[in-house]
Amino acid sequence: MPPEGSFHAQERMQDTYAQRVPDPTTPYGYQAQNTTNYGGAAYGDPNAYAQGGYGYPQQPPAPAPAPAPQAPQPKKGHPLLWGLLGGLICSAAVVACLFFTGNLGSQAVLREDDPTGGQNISIDVDGEMTVAEAVSAKCLPSVVGVLVTMQGGTGAGSGVILDTDGNILTNAHVIEGAEDISVTIEGESYAATVVGADNSSDLAVIHAELEGTQVTPIEVGDSSALEVGEWVMTIGSPFGLDQSVSSGIVSSLYRSTILALDSGDKVYTNLIQTDAFINPGNSGGALVNEQGQLVGINSVFTSYSASSSGVGFAIPSNYAIEVANTLIAGDAVQHAFIGVNVQTVTAQFATANNLPVNSGAYVVSVTQDGPAAQAGLQEGDIITAIGDTKVTSGDGLILAVRSHSVGEKTTVTYWCGNEEHTVDITLGSDLTTAAPTDRNTETTDPYSQYQDDGGTYEQLPPEIIELLQNMMQ
Repeated sequence: MPPEGSFHAQERMQDTYAQRVPDPTTPYGYQAQNTTNYGGAAYGDPNAYAQGGYGYPQQPPAPAPAPAPQAPQPKKGHPLLWGLLGGLICSAAVVACLFFTGNLGSQAVLREDDPTGGQNISIDVDGEMTVAEAVSAKCLPSVVGVLVTMQGGTGAGSGVILDTDGNILTNAHVIEGAEDISVTIEGESYAATVVGADNSSDLAVIHAELEGTQVTPIEVGDSSALEVGEWVMTIGSPFGLDQSVSSGIVSSLYRSTILALDSGDKVYTNLIQTDAFINPGNSGGALVNEQGQLVGINSVFTSYSASSSGVGFAIPSNYAIEVANTLIAGDAVQHAFIGVNVQTVTAQFATANNLPVNSGAYVVSVTQDGPAAQAGLQEGDIITAIGDTKVTSGDGLILAVRSHSVGEKTTVTYWCGNEEHTVDITLGSDLTTAAPTDRNTETTDPYSQYQDDGGTYEQLPPEIIELLQNMMQ
C-alpha cells in the first residue's frame, strides 16, 4: 500500500491552490468599492441626514445649548507630582492590558548554551519572539521532508533528525515499499537508505548521506510528562509542503487502537491526541512542546474529508526513541507478550456459552511455556483486566499488554468457570517466546466491539478505525 501522501501532491499544487490566491490589488481579495452605509450615505457625509432612511430624520437636530461657564477651581497639590503619578498609573494600565490580552507574558527568546546543536537551545518566556516563533526557529532545522519512489508511484512524508550521523526517525508506513528514498534538509536534498523498521509499531529509521553537511538533531522531551491542554506544535510536510508548522493543544492522552493493513497490523498504544493539524505528509514529523522538545511522532489522523479535522494522533516520544535506538543498534524490536490466542466476549457470545461476564478476552488457546501458561491460565478462561486496565475485548488485551515492557510484572484478572482470580505474570518477548503463528492474535473480527470503560487505555469506535485506515493509504 502506498505511503501517506502518495497522490503526487506537488504536481497538483498549481491546480489545488493557485485558483485561491486573493487579488493583491484589493483588500482581502475582494473588489474595493465606494459603497455607503448608515442609510445609504457615506459615513461622515454632511448630507446624510437630508437623505433620510434607516431611522434618520429628514433634518439635522438642533444643536445642544452650550454649557454655562463655571468658576475656576483652585488647584491642589504640586503639578509635577500629579503628573508623575498620572504617568505611573497610565503605564501600569498599559502593562496590564498587554499582559491580559496575551501581548505581554507570552514572548520568548532563544538562548544558546552551545550554538553547535539544537539540543542545547532553551526557550525562555522573555524577549521579542512569541513562543510559536521561538519553537519554530529551534525545531524547523531538525525536521525533514521524505520523498519515496516505489513501484506504484511516489509518496511524501516527514522525518526527525536524531543525531549528527544522519539517522532520521519516521513512520514505517512512510517508507514502506520504497525503491528510492531522499530527504530534504533545509532546502537541500540527500539520498537516504533504510536502517531498520518495525512495522508493528509503525516506526522506522532511515539514514541520510550527508557528505559532511552539519545537521541539527532535535532535542527529545519526556512524553510521559504531557498534560491534557498543554500547548504543542506539529512540524512536517503536509501535502508535500516542507517546513510547515501548526500549533494547538494536547486534546487527550492514552488513545490506543490497532489498524489492520495489507502489510500487517499496526499497534498504536498510549497515543497523544492533538488538535494541531496533521495532514497527509505530516506522518513521521515532530510533535513538540513549548520548549521545542520532541514529545511525539505524528502518525495518523481521522477525518470524514480525508484532511485534518483537528483529531490527530502521535506516537509518544519515549516509546519512539526506544524503538529507534534499537533499530540503530541493529537489533530487532521486542514487544511485550502474554502468550494466548483470544476471542472477544460479547453479550451474545456470553449468553450462548453461559459465561459469567459479557465482556472480556476469551482464551481460545495458550502458548506452550509462555507467560500465561506458566501462570496457570488455560483454555476457556476470560481475561478481564491487565493491571488497572479493564479488558473488554480481545483487541483490548493486545493493547493493554503492548503498553507494558518486556520483562515487566503485571497482575492479570481473569475468570475460571464462575470464579474470579488474579495472578501475577511476568510478560515475555514476542521474539523469544512466541511461535510465528501465535502472537497475541484474535480469532474473530478485532473491531467487533467498542466500549469506553473510562480506564487508562481506550479503544476507538469501528467507524473511526475505518477512517484511520483510510488516512494511512
